[in-house]
Amino acid sequence: MELHTTAKPLPETETTSSSGWPVSRRYAWVVFALSFGLLLSDYMSRQVLNAVFPMLKAEWLLSDARLGSLSGVVALAVGLLTFPMSLMADRWGRVRSLLLAAVLWSVATLGCAVSASYGQMFVGRLFVGIGEAAYGSVGIAVVLSIFPVALRATLSGAFIAGGAFGSVLGVSIGGAVAQQFGWRWAFGVMGIFGLVLAAVYGVVVTEKRLAPQASSTVAKADADARDRLRALLPRLFSSVSVISAYVGSGLQLFIAAALMAWLPSYFNRYYDMPTAKAGATAGVFVLIIGMGMIVGGIASDRISRALPIRKWAVAITCSIGSLVLLMAAFHLPTGPTQLLVLAAGALLSAGTAGPAAAMVANLTPASISATAFATLTLANSLLGLAPGPALTGALADRWGLLGAMRVVPLTALAATAAFLIGRHYYDRDLRRLTGLAPVAEPAEAKASS
Repeated sequence: MELHTTAKPLPETETTSSSGWPVSRRYAWVVFALSFGLLLSDYMSRQVLNAVFPMLKAEWLLSDARLGSLSGVVALAVGLLTFPMSLMADRWGRVRSLLLAAVLWSVATLGCAVSASYGQMFVGRLFVGIGEAAYGSVGIAVVLSIFPVALRATLSGAFIAGGAFGSVLGVSIGGAVAQQFGWRWAFGVMGIFGLVLAAVYGVVVTEKRLAPQASSTVAKADADARDRLRALLPRLFSSVSVISAYVGSGLQLFIAAALMAWLPSYFNRYYDMPTAKAGATAGVFVLIIGMGMIVGGIASDRISRALPIRKWAVAITCSIGSLVLLMAAFHLPTGPTQLLVLAAGALLSAGTAGPAAAMVANLTPASISATAFATLTLANSLLGLAPGPALTGALADRWGLLGAMRVVPLTALAATAAFLIGRHYYDRDLRRLTGLAPVAEPAEAKASS
């Protein structure tokens, strides 16, 4: 559940009225509700595929590797196209870009519904990813531009949670519709839902109503920002610790992505659940994974108030904890005990997302923080969200799905190694960035590193 943040909100000085609200409160919340709805549609269109894996496998006689590639290609397209699509949205118009994106992923999802072969489905899923590539960054930029600064953290958190809710709805509703009407209707419902929301969004939300007096100023500000960006881009990879945060976060999300993609099939094959029940059960675990992202961030903030270096300890704990719990879960016999241990492992599997984002923010200049988060999104996609489902499917063809799920948690070893390296260099890199010893980190923190 990645949140892209390349596109920047409109400058506060140009959009904020004396009351702190650039537009009326009612209109701001209407825009938020519609943007949140499109976010749900985004993740529902992405995750519905996982609910119908068993049906596609049976009808088209697909290998697990091919099934996994249908899931991974969406994350791959999102990761590769986030930067160019977000920059294009800044030039072409954010609202117009959002509408185009929503229509594209919805039509592509409808295309998946009428696919007659694996190749056609693969092309449809590719275009789903192209449509979704910039929605997170551009959507949150539109929302943040019309709310007071004091609400921005809350709204950003709501968007992250929206990704988890959309994933749950996609797997759960998709499984129920597929069992009742067939897998094609599961894609069809998601596509129609997206098109209806896009139509409503296009009528209600316009560039003029969002920033009636700021368009020319904002365009100039965006151009200036791009000029500054060219000079600051090398600082995105200027330290060992920030690179370690990128790598560790991406590798850890490999595990979470594999769980989200393959748990419906796992419950179908090993618990003999029908498609609807397998999708609903997997949806609960997807929600647990999303909760783990939020809980990991909260725990990181609280534990590291006095010693910022403890953020690394939270990430390391989540990574090792997920390794131990998930390895244990997939070696236990099916039943309530396995489900309980699996839920605990799922909770920790993406708990590194919050600490990793905080470490990237600390280790990059504030002037390029949005681009740094987009770089983190790229690493999450290319190292975790894209290869996780595909490689798990390839392993499942060789060793069976249970055998593959027993191997997947080992990725946490590499993620832990990356976090340990980052922790070792953190104090030195932070000093170099700030030009002095970190104010919030006393001397004993340095000794502990």
